[in-house]
Amino acid sequence: MGSSPPTAEIFAIGNELLLGEVVDTNTPWLCRLLAGLGGRVRRAALLPDDVEVIRAELEGALRRKPDLVFTTGGLGPTEDDRTLMAVALATGRPLEEHPQALQMVAARYQDLAAAGYVASPELTPPRRKMALLPQGAVPLANPVGAAPGVLLPLEHTTLICLPGVPEEMKAIVQGALTPYLQSRFGKAGFAELRMLVDCGDESRLAPLLEDIQRQLPQVYIKSRARAFGPDVRLRIYLSATAPTPEEAHALVEEARRHLEERLAKDGIASEILNHG
Repeated sequence: MGSSPPTAEIFAIGNELLLGEVVDTNTPWLCRLLAGLGGRVRRAALLPDDVEVIRAELEGALRRKPDLVFTTGGLGPTEDDRTLMAVALATGRPLEEHPQALQMVAARYQDLAAAGYVASPELTPPRRKMALLPQGAVPLANPVGAAPGVLLPLEHTTLICLPGVPEEMKAIVQGALTPYLQSRFGKAGFAELRMLVDCGDESRLAPLLEDIQRQLPQVYIKSRARAFGPDVRLRIYLSATAPTPEEAHALVEEARRHLEERLAKDGIASEILNHG
């Protein structure tokens, strides 16, 4: 099967997330993206805008040595945007004004001033704050907002810091970060399939799914129950990551064939909801 899939951890940062004022949609989006590229997210957490908390979590992640660590949130101009300060402390890479990042911020405020969205393009201290990057970091152009993303290669792990606004985060990932992701993941692939089965008792399916999981440990198999009832139909989710998309699809198809055979043998009807 080749080398192991790249691993990742994700930290969504912001007091508003922990207060329940804002729902974190960035983490699920990144999980889907990384799975689709052939990676595996090993850990994800919500963190407050607290430098010491973020620092401790990042230090823990660096000890675990995942290939990638993503952060979302905390890159803006206000005092509570502290993610990069925590990154600097966790990595021993002090913050310094990055010329390219400063150019990005300056150009953005020139455009915003020209459009009448801000009163002045002046590079005030809060605006210059967004150009303070950990030593050795590379800024990632933000075509939607003002704060650049940050790519920081370390010995075992690459840190990728992204804005918390979903539109900004996605624009950076799908734009400036794309070359790095392509170089890191290559042709690695992900495949998934969802099935609906005429069975409302998850415990009846459990031994069947466990047997297939033992035969095909590379495939993730999970039943999803919502309620009990005579008309309840359970969903089964199959997914696999492999060095190439073709291998991933082949694994999922093999698991599907085994599953359909076993379901039919037990008199349980099924249907495919979608391939992915």
